[in-house]
Amino acid sequence: MHDLPIPDAPAADSQDWIRHGTPAFRRTNLALFAAGLATFGLLYCVQPLMPEFSRDYGVSEAGAAMALSLTTGVLAFAMLFAGGLSDAWGRKPVMVASLLSSAVLVLASAAMPDWDSLLAVRTLLGLTLSGLPAVAMTYLSEEMHAESIGLGMGLYISGSAVGGMGGRLVAGVLDDFFGWRTGVAVVGVIGFACALAFWRALPPSRNFVRQPWNARALASRFAGMFRDRGLPWLFVEGFLLLGAFVTVYNYLGYRLLAPPYNLSQAVVGLIFGIYLIGTFSSAWMGYLAGKLGRRKVLWTALALMLAGVLLTLAASLWLIALGIVAITFGFFGGHSIVSSWVGRRAGAAKAQASSMYLFCYYMGSSVAGASGGLFYAAHGWNGVAAFTGTLVLVGLLIALGLVRLKPLVNVATPPTPMSKGAMG
Repeated sequence: MHDLPIPDAPAADSQDWIRHGTPAFRRTNLALFAAGLATFGLLYCVQPLMPEFSRDYGVSEAGAAMALSLTTGVLAFAMLFAGGLSDAWGRKPVMVASLLSSAVLVLASAAMPDWDSLLAVRTLLGLTLSGLPAVAMTYLSEEMHAESIGLGMGLYISGSAVGGMGGRLVAGVLDDFFGWRTGVAVVGVIGFACALAFWRALPPSRNFVRQPWNARALASRFAGMFRDRGLPWLFVEGFLLLGAFVTVYNYLGYRLLAPPYNLSQAVVGLIFGIYLIGTFSSAWMGYLAGKLGRRKVLWTALALMLAGVLLTLAASLWLIALGIVAITFGFFGGHSIVSSWVGRRAGAAKAQASSMYLFCYYMGSSVAGASGGLFYAAHGWNGVAAFTGTLVLVGLLIALGLVRLKPLVNVATPPTPMSKGAMG
């Protein structure tokens, strides 16, 4: 789902970089598009199925949300260490093992006989999935030429957005006709095929230098990030952005399947097609931030999300849909701005800052996504809107505060997908 902090571009004078227009570049982009599609499809395929889990297993709304929250919670912690693991074992081996094992676990989850075993498999999935998002950026920064890395990152982001939408859409639509187990199994098969394509297409690392695990140096870099005046607030923004966004989509199905709307599971699944807006808004708002400044643009993304939350309180299905569009547009735009801002302010600790941002980002999904179920159980959609509206409002106040943050001097802006002609 989802665009990530942009890595440093490699030096331009090496002869071993992967360059635009070469067969290696096409193979790399095909591989990373498939990787993004598989990763986020496997992760989010359960989101539209939560009402089915409540019916089949007799669990509450908050309980059903644990099928996603446990995965993202473990994913958040594991990504703090996956980069260091790839330093010792290599980039491609870690990513291939991550994708293949994750696809197998999703296939296994379709056959789980009870709720506890399903949650156990989904928990393991968070561990295995961590090897791809945490390492893909590092691979690109090591292997791509400076003039080509923006396009390469953009195509990976596109695969992530399409995968996040496709996993939800396939599982949701097939559930209506064949049951949720069939929907999850098909997503697992697609993920396994993508993993094999990734394994075959991705060129081996040519600039990777194996490094032993150094816990002391790693801890020092992590501690240094919190001395920056802006980075901790940006980490909080990541938590609030994904927390609010996932909560809305977690419980939207419960509302639309019930009276007075009584939509079918297939129609609710199709609503996730709104995700395509994110492939435009992340690049467009990132472009505006590059022209006007992140401080001047970030707050508008949060304000748009807040307006969207208010629109979902209406009874009209069209106004609800418009609200979801506004929330989705603002989320992807805000995430694009914040993640690139983290990369800009992190200095030499970019890898650690990216890991910490992603940790907070996915913890937002885990903690807020599950907590929203308590508000839905107590107050219905009004409770969910109040909860997510509060998260977004806090994010908006932080964004307004960041307007006064002094910019760093003599720091080159990392390349963005839009600046290199890619639609992220």
